[in-house]
Amino acid sequence: MMLLRKYMSLLGIGSAIIDLILPKDRYCKGELISGHFYIKGGTIEQQLRRIDSDLVLIDKSTNVEKVIDSTTILSTKLINAQEANKISFTFKLPEDIPPSSDDISYRFKTRLTFNEGVESRDQDIIQVV
Repeated sequence: MMLLRKYMSLLGIGSAIIDLILPKDRYCKGELISGHFYIKGGTIEQQLRRIDSDLVLIDKSTNVEKVIDSTTILSTKLINAQEANKISFTFKLPEDIPPSSDDISYRFKTRLTFNEGVESRDQDIIQVV
């Protein structure tokens, strides 16, 4: 049974999930965003390798999606089955980015990577004013 769970988690079934929790969704240019990553363990324990969170600008008028900045947390933490964890997240918005509009939108794209190479993903839309 344990082997089946391990293989399922390698396929992403029952693996740990990540959720970036932000206190609000509107920020000013240059503002320091403080939140946390919420990590919920899956059906088996998994060795965490890294968390990457990219601030992505999406320009609907040109269909361009570009990464403005990234934050990476390297970790060797073991996430036990069903365990809940919080890891602090801070990110300083650049001063020189265009504000959100009908054409410009921003989101954090977060990836949680395990030693086995499995990933969990999350997206959080924010507004820049």
